[in-house]
Amino acid sequence: MTRASLDKQPAAVAAMFDGTAERYDLLNTLMTGGQDRRWRREVVRALEARPGERILDLAAGTGTSSVPFAAAGAETVACDFSLGMLRVGVRRQAGVRGLRFVAGDALRLPFADASFDAVTISFGLRNVADTGRALRELRRVAKPGGRLLVCEVSHPPNALLALGHRTHLRFGLPLLARVSSNPDSYRYLAESTLAWPDQAALARLIQDAGWDGVRWRDLTFGVAALHRAVNPG
Repeated sequence: MTRASLDKQPAAVAAMFDGTAERYDLLNTLMTGGQDRRWRREVVRALEARPGERILDLAAGTGTSSVPFAAAGAETVACDFSLGMLRVGVRRQAGVRGLRFVAGDALRLPFADASFDAVTISFGLRNVADTGRALRELRRVAKPGGRLLVCEVSHPPNALLALGHRTHLRFGLPLLARVSSNPDSYRYLAESTLAWPDQAALARLIQDAGWDGVRWRDLTFGVAALHRAVNPG
């Protein structure tokens, strides 16, 4: 099985997710103690998808995160560069109206300028090789006034909670990963989480990419965070 490194070469990252596609959603629930489901509900509430809108869900994987947007009446595109994840998603989400799957690279999105009313990425931004470029691509395909929502792992501001979180990532997560068909992929996920910038640093990256009105709020004491912004056009 492929194990990606922190230089995040696209082919290696895609192959790693291909290898864990079938059990990816289950393992996410296990390694977060079920919090991933609550976080995704917060994403749905924060994005406020509306009937008739076009929404891009980037790094959508199997489409679990995309289904609620389509259910709200939005034309939803689930985009990912792991063909293995997309194949699983197409099978699992068959029959969901208003949802289609598209293979695409976050650094070269296969969409025209100003194509979407809202763009979102959950737990995928830290897996791209160039965070700033991905944020600029998301802005390119968003309409003027279009909304950005990033849900990503983060760092608890409380020192004691931060210590517990790091301990879980370094020791607890590798134990859970043993039930995966690709344990090395979860070691990568732990390493990428530890290396990811904190809430304020990510907000600066979003602003530097040209987004306006950047703000964030913590989820589960800062283990994850929601960042929101608007495309000034």
